Amino acid sequence: MAKKEVTAQFKLMAPGGQATPAPPLGPVLGANGVNPGQFIQQFNAATASLNGKKVGCVVTVFSDRSFEFEIKSSPASVLIKEAAGIDKGSGEPHEKFVGKITREQVQKIAEEKMADLNAVKIESAMRIVEGTARSMGVTVVD
Repeated sequence: MAKKEVTAQFKLMAPGGQATPAPPLGPVLGANGVNPGQFIQQFNAATASLNGKKVGCVVTVFSDRSFEFEIKSSPASVLIKEAAGIDKGSGEPHEKFVGKITREQVQKIAEEKMADLNAVKIESAMRIVEGTARSMGVTVVD
């Protein structure tokens, strides 16, 4: 079988298990030569357990219009908002604080994100998550 040539590779964010071919996903997929209906069906099946949680995805399109996708973990900001029980981060993060999370919650988020972070040790991953929380106006308490 001939080797397939990669024609496009792009990233997108979608709600796990609830993606639809309506904008903004449909036009992005169609513009890159991916059948939106086919992608949405496979994506929703692969992310059914993440029901509604925003997840990242890297899509690779080949010359014969076939595609592969790799599911990434949710963004750290989404996980922090969920842990702190807030709707959005602070507009003035170093002056107005909108929530608190514990070190245990930070560790849990870091363990979930470990595969997608540029860190070798869990302590380093926790520092990355703490920095994200700080820039959102969420304080980390012991």
